[in-house]
Amino acid sequence: MQTEARVGVVVESGAQRSLSSVQGGTRNYSTEQQGLQQGPQIGTVPNLLAGGVAGAVSKTCTAPLARLTILFQVQGMHSDVATLSKTSMWREIYRIVNEEGVRAFWKGNMVTIIHRLPYSSISFYAYEHYKNLLQLIPGLDGHQNHASTNIILSLFGGGLAGITAATMTYPLDLVRTRLAAQTKNVYYRGMSHALYAICRDEGVRGLYKGLGATLLGVGPSLAISFSVYDTSKSRWRSERPHDSPALISLVCGSLSGIASSTATFPLDLVRRRKQLEGVGGRARVYNSGLLGTFRHIIHTEGLRGLYRGILPEYYKVVPSVGIVFMTYETLKSYLSGPSDG
Repeated sequence: MQTEARVGVVVESGAQRSLSSVQGGTRNYSTEQQGLQQGPQIGTVPNLLAGGVAGAVSKTCTAPLARLTILFQVQGMHSDVATLSKTSMWREIYRIVNEEGVRAFWKGNMVTIIHRLPYSSISFYAYEHYKNLLQLIPGLDGHQNHASTNIILSLFGGGLAGITAATMTYPLDLVRTRLAAQTKNVYYRGMSHALYAICRDEGVRGLYKGLGATLLGVGPSLAISFSVYDTSKSRWRSERPHDSPALISLVCGSLSGIASSTATFPLDLVRRRKQLEGVGGRARVYNSGLLGTFRHIIHTEGLRGLYRGILPEYYKVVPSVGIVFMTYETLKSYLSGPSDG
């Protein structure tokens, strides 16, 4: 999830790269800003396009790990504890290859790619809109140039933008989870069939199962990502100012991703399980709200059950950040056209 909610932390989308630039300026890190903005500058539309493509490439490359995470997260819904204790990442990889074929590692990836572009665009637009509105609040309107005020505006603006983007694109996220969670028993034949079948069987509200857990995770994920990323990056640049900005972004972004994933993973796990409630007419497992679902998981699977699938999630963070950064910078240079010099 995690990464979808981390607006402005690392260059995972064109919108997020733009937010990083805004934040660098508001904190008056002139040297840092110059380092982060190396290379050609491009307009908003090419920026969003480059960010969207970079996100799509990153998601495609790390799709096998993302699917493993989802499969582990939902295993406890219809399995007993004895069965769960025998599972491992390598055993699950072998099962997928043996039963479903190598292509099965990319189940639901097309929906993920389709989800990425509107999510990035909405995040970018909403962030700027909310930040402008927040500046009109009495007490903040005359302090836009203060570093602490701008950090607050960025945090709240980013949080609201994340909530807006997550809500508007949530049905695609739910469909992606259901497609990725399918194993031998195929109920949904593709994205359009899944959308139709969910509305037919569960009503339009079925497209928003688990939204509450998603929105609750946006705020903490954002706050942890910002604090870890900004703190580690500032510390690094103060001690080693001549290191590559790309290396700093990669390492600090990876650290922020690991910290955010660790803290918010239980919410993400509950979200996934809520998304799969009632699939194909199966009996409901969790008949209570969010807190009741947490209690049920802890009672049946223990505290470790809340972190089922965290290992492939960790493995996904570093290559995801590295791939998206590399792809974004390459596309940015290409879309800017030949330099005049």
